[in-house]
Parts: sequence; C-alpha cells; structure tokens
Amino acid sequence: MSLSFEFAPLVSQPWLIVLGIAALALMVLGIVLRARGAWLRSLATATVFLAILNPIARDEERKTLPDVAVVVTDLSTSQLIDNRDLRAKAATSQLRATLKNLPDLIVKTVTVTPSNVPDNDGTQLFKALNKALADVPPERFGGAVFVTDGQVHDVPDSLAGQGYNGPVHALITGQKDERDRRLVIEQAPRFGIVGQQQIIRIRIEDHNSGETSAELSLTRDAGKPESITVPVGRIVDIPITIEHGGSNITGLEVAPVEGELTLLNNRAVVETRGIRDRLRVLLVSGQPHSGERTWRNLLKADASVDLVHFTILRPPEKQDNTPINELSLIAFPTRELFSQKLDEFDLIIFDRYQRRGVLPLIYLANVAQFVEDGGAVLTAAGPAFATPLSLYRTPLSGVLPSVPTGSVFTQPFKPQITERGTRHPVTAGLPGGNNGNPNWGRWFRLIDVVPKQGETVMSGTAEKPLMILDRRGNGRVAQLLSDHAWLWARGFEGGGPQAELLRRLAHWLMKEPDLEEEALRGTHKGGTLTIERRTLSETANDITITSPSGKAEKLVLKMEQPGLWRGRIAAREPGIHKLSDGTLESVAAVGSSDPKELAEIIASTEKLNAVMTETGGRAFWVSNGIENVELPAVRQARPGRRMAGPGWLALKRNGAFRVESLKEYSLFSSLLALAALLGLLGLAWYREGR
Repeated sequence: MSLSFEFAPLVSQPWLIVLGIAALALMVLGIVLRARGAWLRSLATATVFLAILNPIARDEERKTLPDVAVVVTDLSTSQLIDNRDLRAKAATSQLRATLKNLPDLIVKTVTVTPSNVPDNDGTQLFKALNKALADVPPERFGGAVFVTDGQVHDVPDSLAGQGYNGPVHALITGQKDERDRRLVIEQAPRFGIVGQQQIIRIRIEDHNSGETSAELSLTRDAGKPESITVPVGRIVDIPITIEHGGSNITGLEVAPVEGELTLLNNRAVVETRGIRDRLRVLLVSGQPHSGERTWRNLLKADASVDLVHFTILRPPEKQDNTPINELSLIAFPTRELFSQKLDEFDLIIFDRYQRRGVLPLIYLANVAQFVEDGGAVLTAAGPAFATPLSLYRTPLSGVLPSVPTGSVFTQPFKPQITERGTRHPVTAGLPGGNNGNPNWGRWFRLIDVVPKQGETVMSGTAEKPLMILDRRGNGRVAQLLSDHAWLWARGFEGGGPQAELLRRLAHWLMKEPDLEEEALRGTHKGGTLTIERRTLSETANDITITSPSGKAEKLVLKMEQPGLWRGRIAAREPGIHKLSDGTLESVAAVGSSDPKELAEIIASTEKLNAVMTETGGRAFWVSNGIENVELPAVRQARPGRRMAGPGWLALKRNGAFRVESLKEYSLFSSLLALAALLGLLGLAWYREGR
C-alpha cells in the first residue's frame, strides 16, 4: 500500500489563477481595511478556493519490479592469452553467486566468443550488452559488469540517450605491467604489376621491453626466409618484387622478446595480387574472312590487351602492277616484328595463315623459339592447313601438337567437350555444354589431324580433335582446327559461348593463374582454410598442410566437380601455411594483415575509462588468481549515490514498480465544503451584527 495526496481542480488552470488572485485580493483588502469579520470572510473565501482545488488522497497497491543487471563475459581471442579466459570464467561464476543474494535483482549473463563476431571486427561487448537489454525498460536497468581484458572495439563515444542509466563496471582479467612485442602493418599493397616493386610499410611496437631494434624474418611465397634488422618504434619500408600473376604472399615475422604475452601478433601476412601490364598480342590473318573480325573484336574489347593486327590482303602471287608508292596500306614490317621485337609480345595468333612467302622460314623459326622461351602461339586453322602450304610445313612444326592428314571434313557438327575437357579450366563448365549434349549451334568445317602431344579438350565430327592445348618448353601452344567459331558470334542456330571460350583460351595461353589446369591453392575466410586442387587426373592426393609453427596435418580432398577437388580445415594459427600433395607445392595466407583481436593485447582500462566515468562505474583488476579470483564487494545503491569505491562496486536500485490497484478519496467533498462555508459565513454575520 502507498498513500499519496494531490489536487484535481474543478476548473482549468487559467481560471484557477484568476480565481486565486481575486480571492487573495479580497482577503488582503478586508484585512488591510480592518473590516469587522474580515478574518472569517477570508477563511470562507479560502474554503471556497480549497473546494475548487479538490484535494484527493490516492491509495495505490504497488508491486515492486526487480532491477536487471547484465554480466558480459569476454572470451574473445585476446582472452585466450595468459589464462585470461580461466580468470574470466572464475570471475563470472563468483560474481553470479554474489549477485544472486541481492534482493529484487535479475542477472543476465552474456558470453562473447570469436564465433559471435564477424571476421576482423574485434571484441563487440557493447553490441552484446545492447542485445541483452533489448527487452529491458531503462528504468529497470541496474548496471553492467564487463569481465574483460579491456580491449573492447565497439565502445561508444557517449552513452547519453542510449538507456544506460546505470553504472558500467569492468573486471580486468589481465595483469599489470605486461610485456609484448607487436608487428604492425602500416601500409600494404593489394595489387601490383608483375615484375615491378611494391612497398610494405611496417612498424615494430614494444611494450615494457626497452629494446631499440629487432630481427625481422621475410618470406616470399614458399621461398627461404630472409633476415633483416629493423628499429623498434619507427616506420620501415620493405620493398618486394611482384614475381608472378595472381596471389603473391609475403610473410613477416619479428623475433620475440623474453616474457612476452604471445607470439601470435609477431607475425603478419601480406597478399598482393599480381597483374600483368598490358598484354601484347600479335594477330596475323592470312586473308580476309568472316571470322577475322571475331578475333579482332574479342581482343580489342579487353582493356588489358594491346593488339597489333595485320591482314595479308595481297600475297606475292597476286601481282597487279600497282606501284608500291600508290598503295594505300602500309607494308608488312616483317623484319621488325618477327626478328627485332618478337620477344615483346605475349601471344601470337595465326588466323587461317598459310605459307606464301610473306614470312621467311627464318622468322617462323624465331616464333618456334619464342614458344620454347616462354611465349604463346595460337593457330586457328583453315583449309590451307591440310595442304602443302600448311604452317606445319614450316619450322613451327616443332611446337605444333598435331599433324594434318590432308583431309577436311565439311559436314555439320556440334562441337563437343571431351572427357579431358570437362576437367580443363578452358572448357570446363562452358555455358550450354550440358554433359555431352550441347545446346549450341553447329559448325561446318573441321581440319583432320593426328594428335602427337597435348590435351584434346574439344572434338568435332567423329570425335576428331577440334581444340588441342599443349605446353612446349616454357611456353604454350593451342590449335583450333576450324575457322567457323564466328558462327556462334553471329547467333547461328542459337549461337554458342564463343566469346567466353576464346577469352579463356587466350588467357590460358598468357598464363593467367586462375586458368591453370594443374594448380594447388589455399584461401582463408571466417576461420576456415579452404584448399583447392585443380587437376586433369581422375584422383587427387591428400594435402599436407604445414603451419607457421611447423605442425603438419593431412587433409583429404573431395571432388566437387570434374577436375576440381576441395577440402576445408580450421585455421587456428595466423601466418603462411605451406601446402603440398607430393607433386605441387604452394602457400596459403591465414589471417588479416593486422587483425584487431591481436593488434592490442595488453590488458588496459583506457578504452573503457570514459564510459565508466560517465556512468559512475569503476574498473577492478582480478589477476591475482586463476580458479579463485578476488572480487570487489558488491552492493546496491539508490539513485544519486556513489556507485563505486575502493574495493567495492554498486548496482543501481531503481525502486521501479507496477500499480496493481488504485483507490481515490476526495478530502473536501461538496457537502463538507458547503457546511464549512455556511458555518464561516454565519459566524461572520454574527460578528458584524454585534
């Protein structure tokens, strides 16, 4: 039961003010003039005004509502260091037991683990607190206690207006004067041009070590480590060369200091994507034909390709006595292209080219050597490939993967992906392939050959080779044994994936890492290391994964699609992981270059000080034990009182309640007011009549 008094005026507030002023004026006037019965008249006037105010007594039946306190336990990655997680669990257990004895208090416990937080978002304690308080009215919030090392990454600038009308305390699980060394990546290149240098900018941070220099180990991909000495506390530039296209991984590790907390933040990994600078392609068309523009459009559409294209319009046997100085087209610079600047190209395409004396045999021998030295050649064969004028009758025969038989098939056929082709990245999964029953249009010409090496990835009439891919020396060669690919580009019978096929083919020839048919890769995301093995074989060997600390694990891969095998394993250790299946070796980068959870691991109250000061909370160090920690005394305090002091903390006792029933009593009813008024008026008249 709770008794309270209040007024319920019978008139609005403006009228109440007017009546009050009038009544007061009459009372003062009568007293000042010393009129007979003035005091009795004043009492009568006051009685009337009191009746208008209508005083009421309220009798409420209240139910006390318990306050809500939240204990947020931090079990993030940084809490796994130096037994902090054990202290946190012990402190939480003891704190809950203590809070259970406090009256009218509900305790909510929230635990924050790495699985609760997105990758590299750090420790999110306030996010967990907000979620716990989602259904708690602000007037029932009694306070929060964070059990943490103090490294919290979502501390708001201010709690004003967020419903935190109670104290926020912290129990710090780390130890004072901790020692640690940390490798900081100030700047790291994400992309770089192959063959050029990039700069990794680093800094070594030491806490309480007193050393001025440190040994830094540098590892590039799967190479041997290099050691350099770097100053502590200063920014240092580390130059690296982008050796190849695709992922270039640089591992950095700084030597430890004695007694430091952890070695996890002594390592960092920088992954830089290598990009080729303006791939140069030489396209030589033997004569104008319908498919010539197809090649030109494809290569010109790629912004990373510089194309040099020549078409032989007038071969030597077609002399028309036109003077050279009257020809509108430039002369074919054969000597400059095929002798002096041949090694500047990445890919040479012969489109329906035939031996006509335009290119001397010595120049074609240069092209064959170009392939052996690491270049790439693609021949798109026309009918002339089956004649004595074939390119095969030149020094290029040494690098071409097939021998023409002299026959040309002209019946319609649908290009098919071979069994090996289903596993090769150039042809695997081509749109419309449909596992042996493609829904693309037909071609009408196929040059018959006998393969002597390489991989036949597409076939035509009677399963004759249509596309052959081969590696020669350090280079690559491809043969497309038909000149009807342009039919797909024109949409004949529905067309086909002409642009995608030729794009993949050109990029495979130019050694794009994503199109390697034999590759071993590892990618890290969300705490999982995914190993991918692409192979033309029907099986894939188990992968040996060696962590940065030297621990080796075996991983069995499963085939997810023809030619592609994958396996997944938990990535517990940041750094460079070495991968090997007995044939191929590779490396995988695990972890961010500067993860928040390992960036700052020294226990501190600095991040939480502003919040605790604003709410009246306090931080306490509980690092004097593991299983049984010493906690501050816990009590409850009314609003406006201190919420913490040396050796104790308090939770706010709000006294919130819910009204179950309500009774109202009028203290000056109409009859009572009338009786008092008549009595006072009668006394006044009596006094005046004497």
